[in-house]
Order: sequence, then C-alpha cells, then structure tokens
Amino acid sequence: MRVFYNKEGVGDTLMISVAELPPEDRTFEKKGDAVRIYSSASGETAGFNLFNASSYLEIESSGGVVELTENLLSKLNASLLQNGFEEQLHADLTPKFVVGFVETKEKHPNADKLSVCQVNTGNEKLQIVCGAPNVDSGQKVVVAKVGAVMPSGLVIKDAELRGVASSGMICSAKELDLPDAPQEKGILVLEDHYEIGTDFFKK
Repeated sequence: MRVFYNKEGVGDTLMISVAELPPEDRTFEKKGDAVRIYSSASGETAGFNLFNASSYLEIESSGGVVELTENLLSKLNASLLQNGFEEQLHADLTPKFVVGFVETKEKHPNADKLSVCQVNTGNEKLQIVCGAPNVDSGQKVVVAKVGAVMPSGLVIKDAELRGVASSGMICSAKELDLPDAPQEKGILVLEDHYEIGTDFFKK
C-alpha cells in the first residue's frame, strides 16, 4: 500500500494505492469526500482518493510520498468510515530500506554486466540481480525491498532480469537521493558498524 499527497501539484487530495489496475478495468464509487477505485471485473479495491484531506488529518510528505505509520493507517481507516466506507485498509509497515549483507555474488548466466547476489536482510535472504560494477560478496549494502518507493517515484517489484528472478534492489547513494552522492555508477557500500536488517533511514 502506498500513500501520496502533493497539495501544490494535485490539490488537497490524498491518494491511496492498494493494487494496480488497467485503466479500462477501473470503476469508481463516491461517498462524501472519499472515492473508492475498484475492479469492475473482480470487485477488488485498487485504492481510495480522499478529498479535503487536510480536514481529516495532518499530512507530512516529501516529494509526494507519505510515510505510512500505524497512526496514519488508523486515521485513514477512521476517515473512510466517516465517509461511509466500512472497508478497512491493511498495510505492511515493516521497513522497506534495510541494511543487507551480500553473502554471495555470481555472474549472471545470460548477461555479462549483471551479477546474481544472495543478500541477507536479517529475517530473510533475497536473490537480487545487480548491475553495479562494484558489488561484491562480503559487503553491507542498502536494500530496497519489494514495495519500497524510491525517491524518484519508482516502485520496487519482484522482477525477472534476463531469465533470473530478482526481489529487491541494491541501492546507490544517488538512487537514495543522499546528499553529496557520487555521480559515477556503483552501489553504496556501508561501513561495518551497520546492523543487518535494520532500517537504513533510522540509523
């Protein structure tokens, strides 16, 4: 689940994205200040728009993306209920940018410039295909997990790169929009004191 708010660009409307639907399958149901977007074929909810959002909750956003917390989720559900929607939103609130450890790195079987990495993120091991020239086993790195929204707006999804499954992305400082990020290609290699599995942005 992802939440967006850009008052200058869009107006006082909070957009909640739960699932992606092709435009031709979208149907809308409006109650008060809330609009439910759902599939005309399956009835599955794809998201909600909440108009006059600032009258329901205080919103802090950076670049349009709103950080989802338990408190915000509770207020969103209360706002939808207030407008007549009984459906409750659920979200994975675990950190999406975590410290990972590259356990192994192997050459991609079908691409010279890609590597297949097995990355320990604390509570799970992810296979991530990486194109950075400086990635190597033994490194601590920043992993954008599936569901992460990059500063550019890119949403990280499960993918298949040249026939090899990849779950997540090993990030560069530039991709993370860190200050003084180097312009040359290459992932951000962390110092050893970073703890595997922790939230990178809450260090």
